[in-house]
Amino acid sequence: MVCKYVSSQRIKKGDTVVVIAGSDRGLKGEVVQVMPKQGRVVVDGVNSRKRHQRPSGPGRPSGIIDINAPIHISNVMLVDPASDKPTRTAKRTLEDGRRVRVAKVSGEVVDS
Repeated sequence: MVCKYVSSQRIKKGDTVVVIAGSDRGLKGEVVQVMPKQGRVVVDGVNSRKRHQRPSGPGRPSGIIDINAPIHISNVMLVDPASDKPTRTAKRTLEDGRRVRVAKVSGEVVDS
């Protein structure tokens, strides 16, 4: 079941997040992929699993490889660029008309 109350717009690909719940609690990483319909994100270095893989072509290696499994989006929080701590976000409109995400803790713009 998809959690319809968790917005996927607060976390985007390329954001630095910290895990706030689960076995990887406290780890920081960059978001590699966002799956909004499933309510999950893939974070680099978090929730890594071992996969036993056969050689299936020249570009795919065989053996035991590490993959990053998805984690629920409610278990991660965006890292504030100013204080390097977890923060919530808000949407603000700048003077030039752009809508950007702003960190609630410091008020600094998160989007580049």
